Amino acid sequence: MQPYELTLAAAAEEIRTRRLSPVELVDSVLDRIARTEPSLQAYVTVTAERARESARAAERATAASAPASAASASHGPLHGIPVALKDLIDVAGLATTASSRVREAHPTADADSTVAARLAAAGTALVGKTHTHEFAYGLTTPQTSNAWDPDRVAGGSSGGSAVAVAAAAATFALGTDTGGSIRVPAALNGVVGLKPTYGLVPRHGVTSLSWSLDHVGPLTRTVEDAALVMSVLAGHDPRDPASLPTPSSVDYRPLPGADLRGVRVGVPRNYYFEHVDPDVELAVHGAVEQLRVLGATLVDVEIPMTRYIQATQWGLMVPEATAYHERTLRSEPERYGADIRVLLEAGALMSAGDYLRAQRARTLMRQAWLRMLDEVDVVAAPTVPVTAVRADQEAVVWPDGTSESVSDAYVRLSAPADITGVPALSVPVGRDGAGMPIGMQLLGRPLGEATVLRVGHAYEESVPARGYAPVTAPAGPRGDAL
Repeated sequence: MQPYELTLAAAAEEIRTRRLSPVELVDSVLDRIARTEPSLQAYVTVTAERARESARAAERATAASAPASAASASHGPLHGIPVALKDLIDVAGLATTASSRVREAHPTADADSTVAARLAAAGTALVGKTHTHEFAYGLTTPQTSNAWDPDRVAGGSSGGSAVAVAAAAATFALGTDTGGSIRVPAALNGVVGLKPTYGLVPRHGVTSLSWSLDHVGPLTRTVEDAALVMSVLAGHDPRDPASLPTPSSVDYRPLPGADLRGVRVGVPRNYYFEHVDPDVELAVHGAVEQLRVLGATLVDVEIPMTRYIQATQWGLMVPEATAYHERTLRSEPERYGADIRVLLEAGALMSAGDYLRAQRARTLMRQAWLRMLDEVDVVAAPTVPVTAVRADQEAVVWPDGTSESVSDAYVRLSAPADITGVPALSVPVGRDGAGMPIGMQLLGRPLGEATVLRVGHAYEESVPARGYAPVTAPAGPRGDAL
């Protein structure tokens, strides 16, 4: 096994016991990036020298720890681990482009964002910044190819981060989630993606799409890896007005073992399994049954206020995004992509009444969800209703003859967790007939990350052959081995 193939947890153990040096790991991942980028284009920029410098510093720190068996006491599990950051996240000395022409001449950041600073303090090595759908305002990330099939969409808006992790071109990555932008690409690329509780991970220094919906979270190869990253990211920061007064020393790692006795898993009898591809429905129901085999109790639940979900999502996000971009939309509208510009211009036409009604609906929806979650510990549902579509596909047509745009299809099942602010974890649960990954999301109570991670980890541990993304990306469009 090559170092780039290691999960975060496995790499951390190899570094702790000095069987692997951070320099070897970083060099292996950088080599992997060089081999995969021509086909996948996950990265805006690769920070090779910065990564090597961080790896050398981590190696020196590890060498100074004696004996090796005690290294874990002085260095955490992210020490020396290669990370990629979505290019909405400020890093001192690097530009934050948001994958947009609007920021072609954007100055480099003066300071790290909170999450970048926390990762740096934990000893990570930044290997690069990954592509996003322009300003995170989309669900496909068109410049990046799916890690399993370069002719298909990566998902978005954190498409570059998900693809980098799936292709083993980063040990883990960070993304943002406003309408599903961590979980959608995680599901489409067969990796794990966690959208934390709103306000649990600070957003200071992260370009906003919609401030009342934005979340920052990890994309990883395993649930355990996501828990390790969350233990570093979470915690209060007064510079983010939405930051919760939570401690920054919580250990989110789930206990080993796959016993779910006493856990109540809600299975939606409405909304989440409506207009869903048969392969997705079969795989998710199979995963839910596996949770029952592991000891969980399955409970039917009714998802509340479903008719208002998409209207509320767009009613909040569109005007808030337009307000953020108001100045550049007036001064240089031609620099936005056509799909983004039309959304921003639409936001300018929305009334204050429309926005306030969306806020009222969000409050009522959150209260209704909290009542539903009083009856169960997690809700299990598909992450997205259909797997990665081909890059030129614009709509999804359902068997009853109805259709919806690809973006509407991808956001439909992920939006509720953003509106209500509850944690949501996407885990791989199989593949469709074309070999494309399928994801199941586990939604929990506010600040219930430990529970959703426990359930996801138990599932993953019980089906290891199905629970991981490939560490070797498929052949490129010209048959080139990556």
